[in-house]
Amino acid sequence: MSIQQLSEQEIIRRNKLKELTQLGIDAYPAALFPVNTSAKFIKSNYKEEENKSDFENVCLAGRILSIRDMGKASFAVLQDGSGKIQIYIRRDDISPDEDKTLYNTVWKKLLDIGDIIGVKGFVFTTKTGETSVHVTEFKILSKSLRPLPVVKEKDGETFDEVTDTEFRYRQRYADLIVNPQVKEVFIKRTKMVNAMREFLNKEGALEVDTPVLQNIPGGAAARPFKTHHNALDVPFYLRIANELYLKRLIVGGFEWVYEFSRNFRNEGMDRTHNPEFTILEFYVAYKDYLWMMETTEQLLEYAATAVCGTTKVLSGEKEIDFKAPYKRITMYDAIKEFTGIDISDKDEDGLKKVCQQLGIHADKTMGKGKLIDEIFSEKCESHFIQPTFITDYPVEMSPLTKKHRSKPGLVERFELIINGKEIANAYSELNDPIEQRERFEDQAKLMERGDDEAMFIDYDFLRALEYGMPPTSGIGFGIDRLVMLLTGQPSIQDVLFFPQMRPEKNLGEEVEKR
Repeated sequence: MSIQQLSEQEIIRRNKLKELTQLGIDAYPAALFPVNTSAKFIKSNYKEEENKSDFENVCLAGRILSIRDMGKASFAVLQDGSGKIQIYIRRDDISPDEDKTLYNTVWKKLLDIGDIIGVKGFVFTTKTGETSVHVTEFKILSKSLRPLPVVKEKDGETFDEVTDTEFRYRQRYADLIVNPQVKEVFIKRTKMVNAMREFLNKEGALEVDTPVLQNIPGGAAARPFKTHHNALDVPFYLRIANELYLKRLIVGGFEWVYEFSRNFRNEGMDRTHNPEFTILEFYVAYKDYLWMMETTEQLLEYAATAVCGTTKVLSGEKEIDFKAPYKRITMYDAIKEFTGIDISDKDEDGLKKVCQQLGIHADKTMGKGKLIDEIFSEKCESHFIQPTFITDYPVEMSPLTKKHRSKPGLVERFELIINGKEIANAYSELNDPIEQRERFEDQAKLMERGDDEAMFIDYDFLRALEYGMPPTSGIGFGIDRLVMLLTGQPSIQDVLFFPQMRPEKNLGEEVEKR
């Protein structure tokens, strides 16, 4: 973009940068600025009558959000990582000698909203009772060449927020500046992950890392992203799940392992799906899915309390309570409850007729498991608002799961549904290598029929099972969806710093020309 194509504000700011340089001021200095406090600490702890002397030499840095010029003095609002604070600058403090350039020119003419500065001074209380910093020295730390979107405040209330989602998701860096409350979502995300990690560590689990690049995209029924390994000259896939590697570690003798993993699925995007997402998976030897239900209740109750201070959270107008115990219902009973149809004895053709009757899409690529999954997803899932375990799935839906100990045709599996969405998926893991091979072969047949989400045969995993895997229970939690619940966010894009979006046209060309 040529200088003529820049906005008026961008041209003005670039000219100011030139003037600063001509004055011998580096607008992007490399030297350390000795910050010793924060806006939040000052506002929370300053008591003029009690500890004024403790705040006589404060040093903080942040971004200018507003400037109110009063001639020989100015008020401004500075925002650092902890919040906002008012600063007060007098000409004769900043420029005590006859040369008033630093105040009259640099401060009043060459600084803009969005610039990052460091200030030194002392804390005081204004006549209106606002805790402020009286600045005795300031330094430009970074000149902003692009104006921030305007956010207006009155009496402490924001009434002109930047809410355009296209802007907010593409330019999260600017969103965090003008909508600082967004930071709370991501702070809570970190608190939640830390709480879950703390719970697992206390129970004796071991955190591990497994490969992101895999030659077999195993562990889930999903369409993978494919890439190519140049050195080996073979195709690789971004992992869709880490399950099969974690179970290899159980074979190797670890009895409780977990991983917070970034997974990738080349599928649709909506308010609860992003192609790149975070999963917590853990696997425990000598346990089953019944034990896992109880552990899941304890873990989520612990995490919700750590993040929110209570087990009750609001999602829109719905109050969701993570307090144990959670409701349990079988998949077949759930389908019967919400459709009036008992599908427990239906074969593939019978299920296709049910789908037709219910107005659900079905085609020749879909096997029995996928048809049942569609019926449940379309007609049942949205009804479960409070945490609910959906249990005892058909064997066709669960190629990695142990057969039910007392119900033929079913497996020992549950999904945790909260607010109408799957949050976790767990099994009593299949550890019979012969049966696992047969299940993989059934998946291969579905792939031949055109099911691009069917599982590959992982021969190395079969080899691992042949060494013997103890009875094991495993689970995967959708971290992004769980964060949505605990922070009351309506979209997965609101809990990801940088969600995937369609590339902007000509953006690279514009930046290069600038």
